Amino acid sequence: MTSNYQLFKLWFTAVLPLAKDAIHIYVGFLCLLVSLLLLRLRLTSFWSLVPGLVVSLLMEALDLRDGYAWAESAKDLINTNLIPFLFVLLARWRVINI
Repeated sequence: MTSNYQLFKLWFTAVLPLAKDAIHIYVGFLCLLVSLLLLRLRLTSFWSLVPGLVVSLLMEALDLRDGYAWAESAKDLINTNLIPFLFVLLARWRVINI
């Protein structure tokens, strides 16, 4: 039996012409934007990464519950959080002037 979450993911990937891994990258970047614009956190703050980390952990917990492999979940966690983490590091190192 397929869970509602897996059915939503199938529908979402059918609507958007993107690969599953690419969607994780967009979700991570969107969570970073939410933390910067709505929560008004600074890009130099590691707290700005928390929404993306929480969302990705919830998504992967649901995937693991539905029988997906740990390696796939680890890859998805990296895809979701790596680019926002790099943006924060670059901002902290003052490579990005924001």
